[in-house]
Amino acid sequence: MRISLNTSERHWYDNLWASLIFFTRLPFWRIYQPPRECYQSVVEHWPLAGWLTGGIMAAVLYLASMIFPYAVAILLAMATRVLLTGALHEDGLCDFFDGFGGGGTNRQRILDIMKDSRIGTYGVLGLVLYEGLLFATLYAIPPQLAAWTVLAADPYAKMVAGQIIMMLPYARTEEESKAKTVYRNIDVRAGISMALQGLLPMGIYLYLAADVVDFQYVIFAPCLVMYFLYLLIRKRLRGYTGDCCGALFLLSELTVYLAVAYSVK
Repeated sequence: MRISLNTSERHWYDNLWASLIFFTRLPFWRIYQPPRECYQSVVEHWPLAGWLTGGIMAAVLYLASMIFPYAVAILLAMATRVLLTGALHEDGLCDFFDGFGGGGTNRQRILDIMKDSRIGTYGVLGLVLYEGLLFATLYAIPPQLAAWTVLAADPYAKMVAGQIIMMLPYARTEEESKAKTVYRNIDVRAGISMALQGLLPMGIYLYLAADVVDFQYVIFAPCLVMYFLYLLIRKRLRGYTGDCCGALFLLSELTVYLAVAYSVK
């Protein structure tokens, strides 16, 4: 693929492709291969990747609800996102629960457990509880509103979770990381872009759903959850890992659904 771009546009273009390749299992790599160093900047476009994953999940949820019982539609939507992402974030959530549940206060032990490919008791229980709450909260929201909520919650939660890389250093070296990549700090320009990616769909959603959803719960509850998880990660690890990012995203997103289910009028 040959596109004439200036240096700044090329930088943004390469980073966007790297993010889509990194955060989904769709074969974008067959279309374009960005430079290796661009994978250090994938978090900058994480919410934009959420437009894709959230959009597809929302479409499956709404369209399937017109054909199947609502419970089946939710399960199909959940399965679709797992296939889209290769369970990337769910894997991080399992490792997060295993590490922080079984590692106690020992930093190195937590990191070792999180890197272990085997899943433990805390990981199994954490994932089962998460998936159960995800299903239950979506089931408590009417299908059309649930679809719009998914479309807004995915990029918003990724924007919220992505703040961790500016709040803490990476807990491992690049060689020790699972993906062999350490995310770089986000500069002001990238931070503004990332904020727009996450806030734009959420702003539209809250405007359209203003009559049925209380915005203060939807906006602030995920931020509070992220902040308390940040305090835990800082205390135990004094840094973040990719697993922490995945767990922060899923738990922040789940908080959006909990807030909507609680506040829906």
